[in-house]
Amino acid sequence: MGWLDLCRISKITQQMYERISPKNSFKNVVVFLLFFFSLSLPLPLFSPNMFAKQILALSTIVAMVSAQSSSVPASSGTPTSSGVLAQTSPAWLSTVTPMAGNVQAVPSAGAAVPTGTLAAVTINTADYPTPWEVPPTNSTGVQAAIAAIDWTKVPAAPVRTANANGDLTFTGYDANADPYCWWSDSNCVKPKVDYLPSDIYNCPKPGDWGLTYDDGPLNPANPGQADQWAEPQLYDFLAAHNQKATLFYIGSNVLTFPAAGQRALADGLTICVHTWSHPPMTTQTNDQAVAQFYWTLRVIKEATGITPKCWRPPYGDVDDRIRSIAWQMGMRTIIWDEDTNDWNMPGTGGGNLSPNTVDGYFQGWISARQNGTDNASGHVVLEHELNNATVSMAEKWLPTLQTTFNVVPVHECQNISQPYWETGFIYPTEDASNATTTTSMSLAPSAAPTSASVNAASAASAGADASAAASGTAKSAAGKLAVGAFTVAAVVAGAMFNL
Repeated sequence: MGWLDLCRISKITQQMYERISPKNSFKNVVVFLLFFFSLSLPLPLFSPNMFAKQILALSTIVAMVSAQSSSVPASSGTPTSSGVLAQTSPAWLSTVTPMAGNVQAVPSAGAAVPTGTLAAVTINTADYPTPWEVPPTNSTGVQAAIAAIDWTKVPAAPVRTANANGDLTFTGYDANADPYCWWSDSNCVKPKVDYLPSDIYNCPKPGDWGLTYDDGPLNPANPGQADQWAEPQLYDFLAAHNQKATLFYIGSNVLTFPAAGQRALADGLTICVHTWSHPPMTTQTNDQAVAQFYWTLRVIKEATGITPKCWRPPYGDVDDRIRSIAWQMGMRTIIWDEDTNDWNMPGTGGGNLSPNTVDGYFQGWISARQNGTDNASGHVVLEHELNNATVSMAEKWLPTLQTTFNVVPVHECQNISQPYWETGFIYPTEDASNATTTTSMSLAPSAAPTSASVNAASAASAGADASAAASGTAKSAAGKLAVGAFTVAAVVAGAMFNL
């Protein structure tokens, strides 16, 4: 064996180390390497050649096992111990300066919250894309977000198409095999790749009603003019009934009505992302999906000072490609298991569904809970702050729901105390975990309709993530140093015994 062979072995050693996945067990690694080591055994016992080969094999074993046991995930492209990609606070939002006047913490239990007329505040719209249009992808911020994603962990699902009415085309997709967990075709909520957590789609505890409203904040029909149904109408109603909820915000609506976002945060409501222009997300290219998320996260941070760890796909349209992009941008997917279809009632931007039908949905859910047939899990229910029809329907049924269900925000029933990357906002949870620990968006499972569950873990806060990242970088470097050191030992042994 010559020096060229030794160099090749050195390279192979490095490559073998780099290819070991955390999902491989420690046992499997050791068994494989011991098999490699055993290749030298047919040589005469204690011969110099055998001894040198054993040193060479042992160098690989020690280096790789050492690296395996000491590595810590440090980036969004690195799996955690559970195999799910770790997340970090979006560095590409670090230059965003929040508006003045925002609260810096969740209001304490029972504390009075602001109500009434909103402050007159605006954001410079020239800094943002045109509202309600697909945002461009060539800005510095979007490009930074694109560069931060590990694209090898974004499944190659095709970009979907829709017809002139906006209806998705399902032709050619096998919903039974469902290779990309495409919710629109199969209602799949458990990704087909093991490095993403399952969607949140219900509340685990029977009797819980996860209260959510999409498409806000509801702007006045005519900007600057009074509007009975625009915010803070719904937020004031929730405050009057001592009720919190989870809100899924459209970036375009936040841009034109930032004061409503500020009020929601001050009222103790939870804010999540609902994209910039509300497209079916699987019809967006990778870069377009990043832009939809980036601009929404940016405007929410500028308006309120918070960076959500949660998002909901418009129309529920999501697959593993979009899930991975959202996850690597710091957000977990939240769907629902009960749909009021309130958006389809007659109203501004609505449809032609009879309000009596929506009333029937609510009454059916209440009756099922009261008669004991609804006892498998709690629910996450889809409602909207879209127009006069949806807001009035929400106000009509909330008091009755409160007498039958434990009506809570999704994060509360999921025991997620920190739904933002900013660590100052710690929300109540059903298990009171906020009193003693920090619960991440990725830690709480949804109760599965069958056996699906979440296998996820990520850093609990931006501060913890920064510490873990630094530690992970140092330990990863130590592991690679071990590879180099033991490989050098192998080379020296080879030279001594003239392999």
